[in-house]
Amino acid sequence: MHTTTPLHVLEHTFGYTAFRGEQEAIVQSVCDGEDVLVIMPTGGGKSLCYQVPALVRQGVGLVISPLIALMQDQVSALHELGVRAAFLNSTLSYEEVQDVEQALLQGELDLLYVAPERLLQPRTLQLLQRAQLALVAIDEAHCVSQWGHDFRKDYLSLSELANHFPGVPRIALTATADERTRDEIIARLGLEWGRHFICGFDRPNIQYRIQQKDKARDQLLLFLRQEQEGNSGVIYCLSRKKVEELAEWLSQRGYNALPFHAGLPAATRQRNQDRFLRDDNVIIVATIAFGMGIDKPDVRFVVHMDMPKSIEAYYQETGRAGRDGEAATALMFYGVEDVVKLKQMAEMSEANEQFKRLEQQRLNALLGLCEVVTCRRQILLRYFGDVLETPCGNCDNCIDTPKTWDATTAAQMALSCVYRTGQRFGTNYIIEVLRGANTERIRQSGHDQVSTYGIGKEHSVAEWRAILRQLIARGLLAVDADGYGVLSLTEAARPVLRGDTRLELRYDNKIVAQDGKAKTTRRPRLLDDIDEADMPLWQALRACRKRLADEHGVPPYVIFHDATLHEFIIHRPDSESAMLAISGVGDQKLKKFGAEFIEVIREAGYN
Repeated sequence: MHTTTPLHVLEHTFGYTAFRGEQEAIVQSVCDGEDVLVIMPTGGGKSLCYQVPALVRQGVGLVISPLIALMQDQVSALHELGVRAAFLNSTLSYEEVQDVEQALLQGELDLLYVAPERLLQPRTLQLLQRAQLALVAIDEAHCVSQWGHDFRKDYLSLSELANHFPGVPRIALTATADERTRDEIIARLGLEWGRHFICGFDRPNIQYRIQQKDKARDQLLLFLRQEQEGNSGVIYCLSRKKVEELAEWLSQRGYNALPFHAGLPAATRQRNQDRFLRDDNVIIVATIAFGMGIDKPDVRFVVHMDMPKSIEAYYQETGRAGRDGEAATALMFYGVEDVVKLKQMAEMSEANEQFKRLEQQRLNALLGLCEVVTCRRQILLRYFGDVLETPCGNCDNCIDTPKTWDATTAAQMALSCVYRTGQRFGTNYIIEVLRGANTERIRQSGHDQVSTYGIGKEHSVAEWRAILRQLIARGLLAVDADGYGVLSLTEAARPVLRGDTRLELRYDNKIVAQDGKAKTTRRPRLLDDIDEADMPLWQALRACRKRLADEHGVPPYVIFHDATLHEFIIHRPDSESAMLAISGVGDQKLKKFGAEFIEVIREAGYN
């Protein structure tokens, strides 16, 4: 299987004529025996960075991966390419494990996927020391960082790999790591002397949109009906209960919505994930238990019904959209109640105080992203140390510039009210006092006698919610995580209260414009480029792909991506040599599937 050059492997095994971005330099470094750290956005082609060198160098490429589902998907895809790949994990029987180990020792494998907890068992290490290793790839390397958003304790022991396998190049890869997390990955894995490739974080095909919650289910339904009919997507919720209720609610409205969370039976989770990967227009409603390593390229949207806990988590989860490079949307709904919940979760964790402070900083950074009035992508990329010189033109703030207003007086009213009521109450109560509500609770507490009682009647409840939410995001108000969301003043509130600072806040963006149409634009999608006359061929190609995928027991995109089918329509290959020129068609896929797709094109009357 081993051939001489990376380009030969890329072309004949994977069906691509050229590397993208930094891929070639990364691959060459590993082929030359260097240790490498790769930070590359989701969909940027990280897997090729270790798969190609594994096929160029002598021996087997050892891949450490945190998720069983990811291993199985990647191994299935590699088999379709003619690559000798296998995995060792808990799903295998004793006899299957024996077969894989025998193939490894006899040099019959090109790539072997192993979970970190299995890798570091003495028996596994002894086995691997008897084999010839081409490289060690540590996928999802951010899991090694205790400061990261997805820490896995088993990853800490991977620092021992250099001692166990001296002279074997190591490549650590992740899509999400801020500077602190990068430094910890480098230190823990001993990559100080290796090459570091920071390949940029921008995903220009994803449109970022953030809306304040206002009957979030109705907002979601409007989004799905106006923009995403027939598309596959992921919807994230903070709790398992909310996942199940929302999946049921969407199903009742005609959507193929399936729940996914760690509390479901393993067989149900697997069945739902398989349907999502293999069928069209399936929506997964999930907690963050779903998604790491999901390779489905045509996820057209990711929706957060609740705020994630950090920009890193948000970036990783939204990055599951549009892996094929086609237009996709990331939509988040958020409100003050999310801040309270996330603070509670952080306070209840067993982490030390330093970690809790860092979590608070990360939550504040995400709040800032939610309330910013400038380009969201510029803020998002700046968080990761990346620079976008000009506004992106593909986020909600760029498409429909938020209007701001002088909210200094309103802010002073709100801050004074929080102070006058003793800094012991949450958002709803403060709004009631500001608007002069005549409730028994207010009368009993004597707050109908404070100077701020009833001074804010000119603003509606919704407007006060927006004002208070933005004061929290700006750091003028703090929210306690005691279960009641108690508001208190911060030091930053002083200059506003004294009138030394003028405060501009954003008007709440209306979900629907005056004409009833959502005020957003979208980039043309792949389907927009297909002529009406070519639609029968498009459907026939997809039907052929689905049939072959079912026969081989793999998701359709493992056979060919949509982009490859689109090229079939454009170029209409009528021979094996013509098909081999199409991006995504390598030697093995040509041999396995070429004739069937050529026949579909011929039957459609194009040749």
